[in-house]
Amino acid sequence: MTTTKLTWLITGCSSGFGLSLTRAAQAGGHKVIATSRNPSRNPELVAEIESKGGKWIQLDLDSPHSGDVITELERDGHNIDVLVNNAGYSIYAPVETFTEAEVRAQMETMYFGPLRLIRAVLPHMRQRKSGVIVNMSSGASLDGTPTMGVYAGAKAGLDALTKILAKEVAPFNIRTLTVVLGTFNTNMLHTVTLGKTPLPDDYKGTFVEKVQGLLVSGKLEPNGDKDKAMQAVYQVVTGEGVGEGRENEKLLPLGNDMIPRLKGVQDYLSHALDVFGSAAESVALRKD
Repeated sequence: MTTTKLTWLITGCSSGFGLSLTRAAQAGGHKVIATSRNPSRNPELVAEIESKGGKWIQLDLDSPHSGDVITELERDGHNIDVLVNNAGYSIYAPVETFTEAEVRAQMETMYFGPLRLIRAVLPHMRQRKSGVIVNMSSGASLDGTPTMGVYAGAKAGLDALTKILAKEVAPFNIRTLTVVLGTFNTNMLHTVTLGKTPLPDDYKGTFVEKVQGLLVSGKLEPNGDKDKAMQAVYQVVTGEGVGEGRENEKLLPLGNDMIPRLKGVQDYLSHALDVFGSAAESVALRKD
C-alpha cells in the first residue's frame, strides 16, 4: 500500500492523537478529512490542514445522524479508504457512583458514535473490496485503573465488537486495527472530569481516592510520545516501516506501560486455565 494514496477520515482532530495522525498522513501524501465537534475553535488548524489539500468538517459523534456525514462524503466522490475512530473523553469515578446520564454519555461517544461511523462506511468499503477501520482503544480495556470503569467498559465493548467485525469483513478485503494505547502526552491528562457524585466516606484513604487526587493534581506523568505513536499507526496502516509485512495484524499495543498490562492479561487467562481448565471440560454435555 506504500504507493497508494489513501483518503483518511479521522475523528477528534483538534488536538492529541487525531492531530498527530492527520499530520503524519498528510506528510505521507495522503488526503485527510479531519473532523471535530467545533472546528470554529481551531481556525488555524483548519487552515493548516486544508492548505495541504485536506478537508475539515464538523462532526458530533453523539448525534444519531452522525453516520450521514460519511454518506454525504461518499456521494460527493470522497471514497473513504481509512476510517479512524479516535475522538473521545473519560469521566473518572468509581463504578458505584456514576450517574445514569454519565454512563450513557460515555457510551454514546466511546461506543455508539464509532459504531455508527463503522456501519455507515462498511457498505462503501465492501463494494470497493478494500478499506481499513482503525479504532483507538486504551490499556484500560485490558486492565484499567480504578475510577475508569465505564470508560474501560466502552472501550472493551468496541474492542470485542471489532474482533467479530474483522472476521465478518475479511472476505471483502477490509482490515481492522485496534490500537491499544497507554498514557501519552495528550490533553486527556489535563482535562480531567470527575463524576458529579461526591466520593462516599468509605472510599476515603483507598486507592480510588488516591487516583482521583493524582488526576486532579495534573501530576500524572505520561509515558509516551503521541507523535511517535501515530507514526507507528500510520506505518501499520500503510505497510511501511514497523508495519511492513504486518498488514494483517489486528492489535497494535503502544506505550511502554502497555507491556506489564499485556503480560498481566496473559497471566490472568493462564491462571484461570490452570485452576479451572478441568472444570471447563467437566461440564460437557454427554452424548449417550
